[in-house]
Parts: sequence; C-alpha cells; structure tokens
Amino acid sequence: MSNRLVLNSETKLNDAIELLDLNGNGVLPVVDETEKLLGLITDGDVRKAILNNKFDLEHIINKTPHKLHVKTSKSQMVSYLKKIHRRHIPLVDDENRFIKVFTLDEIDFNLKPNWVVIMAGGLGTRLGELTKETPKPMLKVGAKPMVEHIIDMFVSHGFTKFMLSVNYKAEVIKEYFGDGSKFGIEVKYLEEKKRLGTGGALSLIETELNEPFFVTNGDVLSSLDYEKLLEYHKEQNAMATMCIRKDSYQIPYGVIEVDDTNNIIAMKEKPTKEFFINTGIYVLEPEVLNFVPKDEFFDLPSLFDVLKNKGKSTKSFEITDYWIDMGKPSDYEKVQKDLIK
Repeated sequence: MSNRLVLNSETKLNDAIELLDLNGNGVLPVVDETEKLLGLITDGDVRKAILNNKFDLEHIINKTPHKLHVKTSKSQMVSYLKKIHRRHIPLVDDENRFIKVFTLDEIDFNLKPNWVVIMAGGLGTRLGELTKETPKPMLKVGAKPMVEHIIDMFVSHGFTKFMLSVNYKAEVIKEYFGDGSKFGIEVKYLEEKKRLGTGGALSLIETELNEPFFVTNGDVLSSLDYEKLLEYHKEQNAMATMCIRKDSYQIPYGVIEVDDTNNIIAMKEKPTKEFFINTGIYVLEPEVLNFVPKDEFFDLPSLFDVLKNKGKSTKSFEITDYWIDMGKPSDYEKVQKDLIK
C-alpha cells in the first residue's frame, strides 16, 4: 500500500511533507483512522501553503479529489486520467477505504473524438436460460459483463465515447454503467421502444457526429486494432466499412460436378469451402444516418445494399485477430475459457 497520512488531532504539516518525499510521486492520500479516504495533498498544495504562510492541514487538503474504484480496469484508469489531465489517482473500495494510488509517469492525452455505438438491446434467445434474467451483453465473462470487455478494448485504443442501444432489460445495463463517469468514459443511451434491429437503432442518434463512428454488436469480442481499422476506413475514403472474417465448412459428403448432359466431370471427397462472414463490427460516416429509416426495423447489413445502390463506397476489412460471436451456450463457454488463456 502507498504511504498515506492518517489525519488526527496531532497530525502536522511536517508529517505530510515527510511522507510526500517518501512516496516520490508528488501525491499523498489522507485517510482517517478507519482508512477511509478524506482527500489528497500534492507537492503543489504544500508549496502554496508555504508561500502563503498557512500551515493548517485542514485548509491544505483537497477534500474532493478525483478517485476511482479499485476494480476499475487499467485501460479505464488511463482514459480517465487522460480526460482530467492528471498523472495519479487514488483507488478506493466500496466503503471508500483507500487502497492505493494509481500513477502514470508519462501519459499521452490523445483521446479520440469518435463515438462507439454498441448494440446491446438483443433478446439473446439462443442462449436460453442464461438470458432469462440478464440481457446477453451483461452476461459475465470472467469478472465483468461481456459489454464491459468490449468497452475496455475500445478504451485501450483511446476511444471513450459510447452510445449503448438498449431494449431488453435496459434498466440492468443503465444501472450498471450510468453516465459512464465511474468508468472514466462517457455513456449515452439509444432507447428502443420497440425492436429496431442493428441498423434501425441508429435512427435514434441525436448527438451531432462530425467524425466516423464505430458500430459493434454487443455480443462480439475481438482483439482487433480499432485504430488501424479507423485508419483503413479513412484511407479508403469509404462511406461504410464492414469487418469480415474468413471461415470454412467441410461438406460431409462427396461432391459431384456434372455438365449439362449429366456427365460426371469431377468428384471431390468431403471438400472444405472457404467464405467470408460478417463479424458485426463496422465503421460508418455520419452521412449514412440519412439512409437509415426512422422508427422501422432495419438490419445494418441492409445499409450496405442501400449505399451501394446510391453509388456510395463500401469497403470490407478482414479481421485476422481473435474474434468470437457469443450466440450459443457453447460460444459462451468458449469465451470463458479463452479469457483464462
């Protein structure tokens, strides 16, 4: 545990200065005798106190410091520090007891302006009993809900603005994430009064978008480099980019090829067919919202047909990284094992 100052009637400024020097990171947490966080003292606070000839600790302590829960992921801590332009933050438990200080020696304040839309309103009927009380994106993968893992991956690349499309058991998702501030991110909600599909939900966006934005299904997990994807989308001058992945299927029979007169011209025993599948991850330009029907069920792949018919550029981006669609109970079991690996 980092050194901290226990505040009582006998605590002096010199005690704080000694501990600050011992910590070596320019920040000193102040706690009461039960270890609950009372505030922070920084090197700057001490310098100001000395210059102003004021040595009363009660007036030196910052009693409303930024803080995060100790279970906050490292990537979320990093994004929050970027947002508030700090290099350290105290971590506390559920009872506001001080645990430690998370510190970054150097930090790049290059937050991305792009929004990420996560489709989290599906019923998850293929998962049976698993989603009877819990929306599919909120099923735990390890210690955290699936959708939080998706958010973490985007945050690790500097994306901190999220819109969650919600419908089935929306209150569970909204109660967990709130406005996103406790995770160091910004969260808005697209509330479907009826099921609108992965494309129709985009018609609920009221926020002004000035940059390309991501759309991802709330049940897909990938180690994709989202910065690289965005860069590709821009380089291609695409209106819409769909992430695809190569898959294969072995036909369990011998395949016979015949000509127009029923002559056998080739035989292949249980051949394997390769093809590309839609991964449920996209990058779109704000202009595409003009082609999304209002208040109608509309799946996002249909948008690519609409754009193509309008002469707009649509591109594909092949994913070769880890990717899984948590559609069936077996997929859910697999992603749990993959997380352990």
